[in-house]
Amino acid sequence: MTATEPQHSIAWINGAWGRPAELTLPLSDRGLQLADGLFETILVQHNRPCLFDAHLRRWQRSCELLGMAPPPQKPWLVSLIQEAIERLGLEHGEGALRLNWSRGDGSQRGIGLDHNAADPSRHRFWLTLQTHTPTFESISTWISRHEYRHASSLMSRCKTFAYGQAIQVRREAQQRGAEDGLMLSTNGSLCCGSSANLVVLRHGQWLTPPFSDGCLPGVMRGQGLKQGLIKEQSLSSKPQPGDQWLLINSLGCKTISHVNDQPLTISGHGETLWKSLLSSHSEDSLPS
Repeated sequence: MTATEPQHSIAWINGAWGRPAELTLPLSDRGLQLADGLFETILVQHNRPCLFDAHLRRWQRSCELLGMAPPPQKPWLVSLIQEAIERLGLEHGEGALRLNWSRGDGSQRGIGLDHNAADPSRHRFWLTLQTHTPTFESISTWISRHEYRHASSLMSRCKTFAYGQAIQVRREAQQRGAEDGLMLSTNGSLCCGSSANLVVLRHGQWLTPPFSDGCLPGVMRGQGLKQGLIKEQSLSSKPQPGDQWLLINSLGCKTISHVNDQPLTISGHGETLWKSLLSSHSEDSLPS
């Protein structure tokens, strides 16, 4: 990269700043070896991480569910994130922030956990920040015939490093000529997309699958439920006439144009919904 070429990403680990490709993670880290870790992806807009408190609450709950040490606390993170924003020159732009928390180095080979498994000093944190503009395009989808979200698994309720299943869901969809994949739950209900929650507008009401159908507790999904804009309901894989389907997460919203070659209604309601959910993040501002 030349001196005049803009920098599009930055990372931090163990007190060091650099580009993500320059910094290193020990080969002994359980996050690398076993995908034993959690992360949060957060939109940065107007010099602050959006819905920051909601992301931190989910991060904390996930650590409790998986028996990990509590992740770094907000006051320490605020200072580090502000420095990342300044170093990337993102004060007036938008970005995607990723906070990573692994169980750190294992004391032995294998998957076993010792009595120090929840010791925060053994865990490892790092972050990345890159430029990102939210997108609202329409996409075609394919319902996976091979991969299912487990309805009762604790892993389905946490945003872990293990994204192998999601990769295969999208790969299967692309092999079928679609752009992204959808997943069913092990109980047979429609669950989510490869990396986003599913939301359906039906008869004037926004619907989303409940946790009992294996979906991830997405932050934007949670905002919709909290505001009363979305309600939980199990969904079948068969669209109903007039349905509008969306895939929604913290970085954007995609309107689904086709499900397994079946065309769906397309409108601009998805972008409107996403922006209304994002506007509720006034509690999460960083100090100026």
